[in-house]
Amino acid sequence: MKREEKLQVIQGLVEKFSTFDCFYVIDAMGLTVEQVNKFRKSCAEQNIVYQVAKNTLIQKALERSEKLAAYVGSFSSILKGFSGILFSHDSGRAPGKMLKTFLEAEKLSLPALKGASIHGDLFIGAGYLDALSNLKSKEEILGDIMTLLKAPILSVVTVIQSGAKRLMGVVESWSKASA
Repeated sequence: MKREEKLQVIQGLVEKFSTFDCFYVIDAMGLTVEQVNKFRKSCAEQNIVYQVAKNTLIQKALERSEKLAAYVGSFSSILKGFSGILFSHDSGRAPGKMLKTFLEAEKLSLPALKGASIHGDLFIGAGYLDALSNLKSKEEILGDIMTLLKAPILSVVTVIQSGAKRLMGVVESWSKASA
């Protein structure tokens, strides 16, 4: 690979690191061509961008990224062997869920999670795959918060409405008795 090509790959990765809030670094070494094609198809179906790059180019892109420069040391420990990157716009869960589903469907141990960055939080090691695949999206969390905030208000409204109905019943009974 010529120097110009390397610079283009680095610049492309820097742009992706700044554009995407979530990415996973995986090791897919040892997959057959058929398995890699299935994996790429799964990525495309889930709107996940999959890119393979040399570890040194990934590291240089991380160093040049404004958002991720502080994490270069953490990622340098996992940038060994084969590395591919899964980028996701939608949520931090999508790549993890897709990866876990693919592993279960194909009965494989690869691709393996090396590490991930979800909205600036780092997860280093394959042990985080289950937790990452179950993350809630921002919209789901906001929905849960709204439900929690709405519950006490509904309780108060219900009490007030039931109290008003009882009061109306007492007033009605009293007006019939006095007539």
